[in-house]
Amino acid sequence: MPLKWVLHWQPNAGSTVNSQILNEVSQCVESIHGVKGGKWKATLTFYKPILRDQNSPAAEFPRDFLGISLPEQPNKYYLIIRGQRIVLEADFTIQAIMEKLQSYKLRVALNFEYQLGDFQLRVGKVVPNNSENLRGIVMEIEYLPISSMEKSRQIMDEFFDVWQEAMSKSSLPGRFMHIESNFAEYGLSDFYTPQHTAVQYGNVMAQLIATVQAVQSARN
Repeated sequence: MPLKWVLHWQPNAGSTVNSQILNEVSQCVESIHGVKGGKWKATLTFYKPILRDQNSPAAEFPRDFLGISLPEQPNKYYLIIRGQRIVLEADFTIQAIMEKLQSYKLRVALNFEYQLGDFQLRVGKVVPNNSENLRGIVMEIEYLPISSMEKSRQIMDEFFDVWQEAMSKSSLPGRFMHIESNFAEYGLSDFYTPQHTAVQYGNVMAQLIATVQAVQSARN
């Protein structure tokens, strides 16, 4: 499958994420001749175990883990336990079982999809379930011709440089960050799979939550 980078918006110190930034990011994509396509979304859920027996040692259970459904794999569901570096692919029906657990849901509603030659960009907002409060901005950069991460690294770096240059003209209070994921820790190979996407979303969501918590702490 095509290779992806999943990035998140890192606001400058003292600034916050808002819908105006999302709009200007979309305009930046169009400024480098991006052609707007359709809408889509991914759904992420944070799960926490319910300890019915209070004497059970908490160490036996993951403190929390992430579930994600990807629009390109509608019949699959991906589970990521970041603490143990585990990523699993399951049938989408496992969500019915997961619903019986206490959970906190975070929906990633990706608004627009753009096509730029061999690249696709998806830009969108991160909002909690049943809410429109903007918590972050994410972007996918997808390179269609190659599935090898090593072979595509140079061209992805070059495209990201072009993107950063376009963004620098907007004077927005922040920038997109790409976190290098150690896929080998999850037992994943150089050949790109949906599990690679799931791992990246797990890392991005952890970073977004840390950013939100830092902003809230500063306000308090």
